[in-house]
Parts: sequence; C-alpha cells; structure tokens
Amino acid sequence: MSAPLSLILNPDVEHTFPPADDADEDCMSVGSEPMSPSSSNGHDMDTDSVRAQSPCLSLYSVTSSMQEFGRALNNHSEVYRLPADEPELNRLRKQHTILTKVTGKYSSLMAEVMLEPDFEEPGRQKKVVDLGCGSGSWSFDVARDFPDSENIAIDLVPMQIGTMPPNCTSEVDDINLGMEHYYNHFNVAHTRLVASGVADYRKLIKQMSRMVRAGGLIDVTEWDFNAYDEWFQRIEVDTKVVCAPWWPKWLAFAKESINAFGGDINAATDLYDTVVETRNFEQVSYRDSWLPSSPWKEGDAFNIGIGQGMLEDISDFMDSGRPLLLGRGYSEEVVDTLQVNALEELKANRSRTWIRLQSVDGIKRKDIPPARTFK
Repeated sequence: MSAPLSLILNPDVEHTFPPADDADEDCMSVGSEPMSPSSSNGHDMDTDSVRAQSPCLSLYSVTSSMQEFGRALNNHSEVYRLPADEPELNRLRKQHTILTKVTGKYSSLMAEVMLEPDFEEPGRQKKVVDLGCGSGSWSFDVARDFPDSENIAIDLVPMQIGTMPPNCTSEVDDINLGMEHYYNHFNVAHTRLVASGVADYRKLIKQMSRMVRAGGLIDVTEWDFNAYDEWFQRIEVDTKVVCAPWWPKWLAFAKESINAFGGDINAATDLYDTVVETRNFEQVSYRDSWLPSSPWKEGDAFNIGIGQGMLEDISDFMDSGRPLLLGRGYSEEVVDTLQVNALEELKANRSRTWIRLQSVDGIKRKDIPPARTFK
C-alpha cells in the first residue's frame, strides 16, 4: 500500500487566501504561523511516578493531569494532545459502541486463540492487553466474554471508573517508552486508534510482536485522519486556505498538528506492511471498514444509524481536538471557524463523506523463540 499524499501546512510559508466573498463559504487567513509544540504550552511537566499493581510492574507510570485550554490533559506524553477527562472518556465509550457495530467486537481469530490451550504452557491462564485503552470498553468486553482470562488495560491516565470486572487491571504507562517488561506475556495484544499519540508506530508493532506469545494474536486498527467522498476517494484539500470543504479541512489541520507534536500520521496506511515486516506472524489479514461521517446515506437504515452516531462523535471529537489545534498555535478564530463550519456542513449533509478504518490481525508463529522479558 502506498503512503497518502501528506496534508502538511508549511509554517515557513506566508499564506495567501481567497477574499471573504468566495463562492463556497467565507474564507480566512490562518494569521501568524503556528508555534512549535515546545513553545505552545508553558507548563512545567511535574510528573508523579507510581507503580502499577499488575503481574509485571510498569517501568514508567504517572497519574496526574494538567489543565490546558479548558480541558484536562495527561502530563506525561508530549505527543498525545487529546484530553484525558470525563467528557473524552464518555466520547470513547460511545465510539466503542459504534465501532463494534461496524467492525465486530473482535478479530475473527480471537475466539480460537482464547479457547485453545496456550502453546508453550497448556495450563496457563490466557492474558490479554489493550494498549492505549482509553475508556477501557474493549478490555471490559473481553473480561466479561472470557471470564477465565486476565486483562490489562494500559493508558496514560488511570481508568476513571468506579467498578470494573475482577479479571481486569488498569495500568498507567506511556507505550512510547517501551514494553520490554511484557515480552512473551500475552496471548492477545490489541490496540485501536492510538497513532496520534505514538511517535514511532513501527517500533510499537515490533514491540507488540514480542509481547505476544507463540500462537497468540495481534489485532490493530487505525485511521488515516482523512475524509473520503461518497465514492470512497480521498478528499485532497489545500491547508493553506481556511474554507470549505470544512470537515476535510478540519481534519487536515488536525493531521498537521498531530504530525507537529510527533504523532505517526502514516500508521494506518503502512499498517499491513508494518506487521508483515516483523516476520513474526502468519495468517496476516487486512480489512477496511467505512463509517459515514453523518447520516447522509439515504435508504440505508444501518448506515443512517451509524452516521448519526458518528456525527455526535465527530462533534465531541472536534471539542476534544481544540487543545491539539490551539496548542499547535492556531488562533481561536481559526479553530472556531473550522469547527463551527465543519459541524454545520455535517449536520446539513453537505459533507457526504466516509471515515476509513484500517485493521490488521495475525497469529504469532510458533517457531519464533520467545522474546526475553526485562523487569
């Protein structure tokens, strides 16, 4: 699969813009160039180290958060710039429900891996990890559906929930710092939509391949931060101009900001090749899933329902994305213009667009020697 054409704003270029009476929608200047990520916050990163109460203790863990642009962000990773507060976790819970309707709850290989005895130790309890677990919804599903399993949900902040299944543990960790302490530990390693907070996605997949035991499962899903038209063609937009189409435009500015903070914006496009290149997996499969950005698909009850859910998710996502864009240095005027017009465009079904999810799964080869665990 070839890499997508980058939608990157060059902050060194003086931008020029169409006049305000442009035929599509009002356009405006970005104004001054975005600040570098290191200069946008002005916060002292005072972290609190803790040890997670899990079978293999985390090497690096934090629990505190900081307020930025009206939202609570983790205070450990400078790459991941979306909030870590209750409104964001509520969005992720609802998003999980939508995604499972479209993609299914699990990989088609999941049940077989979970029900067969462990290849190396037949009596060993099955262990599952979700990296960048967000609300923890996927881990909770696994814990309930496979009650004999042990589940570890890892994210940058602790799970903010009163109760969770007894066979599920919340662990605080920055996956960018390495997972060597969990090599050869899990029968299933899962991650979904974490690329915006991952500096080196190839390194992450390589480490996941070592975390999975022989005969175990890797299951990964990402998206490419692009909008696609109703014929499934990617919408290319000029990020030098702030005007319609507004939803693809908002995504372009978000993508540029993620890239500036160090997130891996090409993770989805390279996903299949990245997994195959580890040479640790067989039965590797790739699948696309398409979600309408709004309920525009007339006569299709399923996609109308998914589109309504996605419209609500995108509305909340643009709220959550404000610290990302403002932290990059874009003015409130630019961010407000993008957000207000994108939401209006989606609600009016003028943006007949799809979001593309790309998923890869595979089984760890049984002839691969176990990776050494570092504790």
